[in-house]
Amino acid sequence: MTNLYFVRHGKTEWNLEARYQGAHGDSPLLDQSYDEIKQLGRFLAGTQFAHVYASPIKRARLTAFELVKSIQQAVPLTLMSQLSEFGLGKMEGMLFDDVKQQFPSEYDAFRHHPEAYDPTSIDGESFPQLINRMGRAIKEIAAVNQGDDINVLIVSHGAALNAVINALLGVPLAHLRDRGGLSNTSTTILQTQLGREFKLIKWNDTSYLKKDN
Repeated sequence: MTNLYFVRHGKTEWNLEARYQGAHGDSPLLDQSYDEIKQLGRFLAGTQFAHVYASPIKRARLTAFELVKSIQQAVPLTLMSQLSEFGLGKMEGMLFDDVKQQFPSEYDAFRHHPEAYDPTSIDGESFPQLINRMGRAIKEIAAVNQGDDINVLIVSHGAALNAVINALLGVPLAHLRDRGGLSNTSTTILQTQLGREFKLIKWNDTSYLKKDN
């Protein structure tokens, strides 16, 4: 059985400013995020990981590098472009409120109605496209990390992880958002046998983070 630990990257400046931050945009991690990553590292230090995989986008890549240092394990780390965030097209870098004004239908569908989200006019990536590329990568990761109680760490992005994790659990497209979002530096755990069927063990855990951060 393989345990997949999914971690959303630490909070960034654009997260704080409520800006869309997809596959083609990035901003620095906040100072507090480095401390929160260390808190997560201490929480995970007792779990032995076989491999770490991460999105190559800097906010996720740095989160992964800092996390590996914090858990103090000699674990290999692989960057995979398939684990990148949604391609958000024209919404990239825009404030949420500005997107709501300029692209109201895309804004509403992306946040509330994934089955109705059509990003063609904004040159973005659809939910099925994201789920297809990222889901294949996760199944490949599970297939090459088999054995009794194998633990793998995957560091990626909020919207992408939310969509693909729910899809792997068999949630219909229209209900991908029902479970709620994933917090920065949160951990979600899936268990799988050969990457064929997935079972949710833990969702959006942030119990290890200090409440005053």
